[in-house]
Amino acid sequence: MTSYKYEIFTSVIEEQIKNRILLKGERLPSIREIKSRYQLSTSSVQSGFEYLMMKGLVESSPRSGYFVATVEEDRTPQVRTDLIPVVRDAVFAKNVMLTSARNKPSESSSFNMAAPGDLLMPQKLIFRTMQGVIHEKGAALLRYYPSNGLYELRKQISIQMANHGCLIDPDELIITDGALQALTIALRAVAEPGDIVAVESPCVFSVLEAVANLGLKMIEIPVHYENGFDTEYFRKVCTSNDIKAVVLTPNFHNPTGIVMSDDDKKELLVVASMHQIPIIENDIYGDLYFGDKRPKCIKNFDHSGLVITYSSFSKTLAPGIRLGWLHTGRFYSRSERARFVLGRSVAPIYQELILKLLQGTGYERHLRSFRKQLNRQAVELLNALRHYFPEDSYFHSPEGGYSIWGKLPEGTDMKRFFEYCDKNKILFTPGNTFSLTDEYSHHFRIIFADRITPESLTLLENAGRKAKELL
Repeated sequence: MTSYKYEIFTSVIEEQIKNRILLKGERLPSIREIKSRYQLSTSSVQSGFEYLMMKGLVESSPRSGYFVATVEEDRTPQVRTDLIPVVRDAVFAKNVMLTSARNKPSESSSFNMAAPGDLLMPQKLIFRTMQGVIHEKGAALLRYYPSNGLYELRKQISIQMANHGCLIDPDELIITDGALQALTIALRAVAEPGDIVAVESPCVFSVLEAVANLGLKMIEIPVHYENGFDTEYFRKVCTSNDIKAVVLTPNFHNPTGIVMSDDDKKELLVVASMHQIPIIENDIYGDLYFGDKRPKCIKNFDHSGLVITYSSFSKTLAPGIRLGWLHTGRFYSRSERARFVLGRSVAPIYQELILKLLQGTGYERHLRSFRKQLNRQAVELLNALRHYFPEDSYFHSPEGGYSIWGKLPEGTDMKRFFEYCDKNKILFTPGNTFSLTDEYSHHFRIIFADRITPESLTLLENAGRKAKELL
């Protein structure tokens, strides 16, 4: 994965367009001017302009130069806010089949697997570090480690989070077998079977399944394209229901890719504090931001220990590295008991591996290049989707993470569309897997965490053509 020299000028142009300093139709500096100002080669400047054109920010006019593009009128569909706040028991037979059938590691082009593809994993860094750990630790890796995890690792994670303004006590951290186990522990610490938990709508299937498997009931809170989790809707729900916890992904929500603003995060914390409802926040995608800085966690604003935060390294390194963490806040003792019954400890080799990576510089270098690659792939896929699919389709542009959330026009025969996709190994995730309702029957999620190839773009073209036929 490459760091691109042209970013020293494209980032400036992007920011100026975003802040309306540069307006549509305005002419940009020439290639010669950019070369002189930033000491770049002609090819680097041309690559930078091609990147800006690919993002839809810049247009080229023959013999005239480059101009700020005319942005299409916003056609963002509205998420319903009149959802009836129904407390539901989950039955997942159909959704389990849908998700299991699509998790086939042998498929060459996958738009449904929310994990880095083989070519995007830092394989050399991982194997080199792992070999060093084995050589250094030897037989110690075959013994039990502390049930709450290696202290040095917990301390290093707290240092990493503190660099982004999120202060967590390493003594309140528990190392887990991935993010899903962290969520399970958190739910067991704050709720009993039969209790009601608030979740996002749409919500990633693994969260819905974890809530259901613990015998909990759930109530869905809408997520909006503009500002994410509907805090006002949540406020109303809390007045008429005994909510024991709220589970959400404030940073690069899966499947929409949306980030909550700091103000909305603070407001959610106010509402939760008023009713003493623990917030369980999933920060698994927090490090995969496309902008200049990492978004804050809700935990950044919490001074009472009401927020429980969890994450893992499977999304930033490799899915097979099953190591996550849970910051328990005021719920440590109950979380520790819940953790103990799930197994003695996380594999020592993974704990020592992550510790070494966090202590060195290789992991941060990998994250920087990984974010750039994901950003380019998101832009490339968005352009292809908007070009190939029906004109009234909508594809939300993510600010980080892995997901593009798409919606086909209401007249589309979605049953035949997904049958065609399954038959031709075009592995989208249907929208109905993200809710207990039928609100998302015309939606689907596209993942851009695997290397985009000409073959995968051809699959998108074929799917788009079929969608047009079925409209």
